[in-house]
Formats: sequence, C-alpha cells, structure tokens
Amino acid sequence: MKDAMQQLFAVDIGGTQVKAARVTADGQVLELRKISTPTTLPAFRELAAQLTAELGAQASAVGIGCKGRIDEATTRIEALPGTMNYLEGHTLSEIFPFPVPIRADNDARVALRGELRWGALQGFSDAIMLTLGTGVGGGVISGGHILRGATGLAGHLGHYTVDPAGATCICGNRGCLETIFSAKAIEAAAFSIVHRGVASTLLDKAPHPTCAEVFAAAQSGDPAAREITDRAIDALGGALAGLTYIFDPQIIVLGGQIAGAGDFLLNPLRRMLRERTFSMLHRELPIVRTALDDPSGVLGAAALALEATANC
Repeated sequence: MKDAMQQLFAVDIGGTQVKAARVTADGQVLELRKISTPTTLPAFRELAAQLTAELGAQASAVGIGCKGRIDEATTRIEALPGTMNYLEGHTLSEIFPFPVPIRADNDARVALRGELRWGALQGFSDAIMLTLGTGVGGGVISGGHILRGATGLAGHLGHYTVDPAGATCICGNRGCLETIFSAKAIEAAAFSIVHRGVASTLLDKAPHPTCAEVFAAAQSGDPAAREITDRAIDALGGALAGLTYIFDPQIIVLGGQIAGAGDFLLNPLRRMLRERTFSMLHRELPIVRTALDDPSGVLGAAALALEATANC
C-alpha cells in the first residue's frame, strides 16, 4: 500500500463544481474531471456513477470531501444547508459504491489534510486554514490533531459571527463571515451596485459581475468595487484576529478562488492581524496561500484516502 503508483479515487464536492481524479500515493494527479455540481439527487447519482466508472476502476482507496457536516466513520452527510440540501441524510459510500476502503469528511478539513501531507502546513502542529470560495470553509489543527468537535462541526470558520445584527446565513446564524466574505456575498453586493446604476466599471459586467471581476475592478481603482472588497477584507481580518486568540496558530493558510487575489488580499490582512494581535503574541503570524494549486480539493481527498489504506 506504500507504492507511489498506488491509485486513489479522490472526489471534491463543492457548491459550484464536483472535481474527481485518479491520484497516486505521492500526490500526482493522473486524470481529472471538473463538472458543474448537479441540482438534484438523481442527477448527482448519475454523475457519481459516471465518475466512478471513468476514474475509479483501479483505485485501492477512496477519499471524498464534501460541504456540510459529515460523519467520518459512516460517510453520512448529517447537515448540508443550501443548494445541495438534497444530499443531507445520504451516505457517500452508498452513492459512490466501492469494494475498497472509503473515507469522507468536510471539504475544508479534507483540503487541510492535503496541505498537511504535501503543502503549506508540512511541519506545523497548530494552524488555521480557510477556503474562500462560493462559501467559506475552514479547518483547524491543534497540537497536531485536526479538530472535529463533539459532532464533527468544528472548523466551520465561515460561520464565525462578525456582525451579530447582520444578514441571516444559510446555517441559521446571523452575520456570519460567509455573509460578507464569500463569492456569493461579494457578487450579491456587486449586483446591488449594478441594479442601482451606481457609477462603476462593474456596469460593464451587468447584470451579474463575478467575484473575480469585482476584485479586478477594485485593484484597478474602481471606488464602488473597492468599497465592496474593503468591507469584505475588514470582516475577514477581524475574524482572523478573533480566531487567533482562540487557537493561537503558528500559521494561517488561505485557499479557494478568492485567495487568487494575492497580495491585494493578503497584505491588508497581514497589517490588520499585526495591529490586532501583536501586543499579545509578540511575534509575526504568517498568512500565506495554499501551496497546492487547483485541484487542491482532490489532493486533500487523496490524502484522506491514504489514511484509509494505513489500516490495510
């Protein structure tokens, strides 16, 4: 089971895309598929069967990352609010049937595993990781252990409250980080700009500017776009400061599509974090991007699959 050419079937189920791949035990992606996430359970089952047939035939183990609260022992999706709610209550090992070991966990914790094995978290025992995409996922490693909590809910950092009187979130809480700093939240704010006809280059992207287009406009000096990104970055910076006082990490790692904004995002976060935590930490706290490039989610799923083979 230690052979680098051992093949693993790795799946990353996100709100926008399902990514699946054949991956070797040393993290080499041999073959990859990216398909828009289905909107119904029958369509998802059909996609799962297709991916299994195309990529899973030679797999010695299976790893799956999925949004929501996952029972790692049974692969059952215990809670999954939002557009993928149709998967709630279903078992991933039944949807992806394999006669080999299969493991599943929350997608952000799975991505964290990939960074621990092959990426930016190698050698660290205490760290926070956030995945900044359609929503905001998270994972925490403390004392060398990935935190799961009593029911597997630990690490849902996107639901850290940054505005107690803020908008209702899909989780039922109010003012979650995800309601301000996520692709959906940023795109909703941009749609409001366009809908109201505010002077902005975003009007050229009507009716629905993408998150990437909003950040590009902000970097180009568009005041309306900059207002959106500044508010989002302020919320994320405040959340990171609060999380630092809770978990005392050695490093913070940011992944997902919005992390692609690079230093435009990272530099103000570093400045805010220093201002808010240095008097207690007396050290610089690194904020870095994930080391694993896309498809980082499937590499995390492959790392999870390797954990299953360790008991074989």
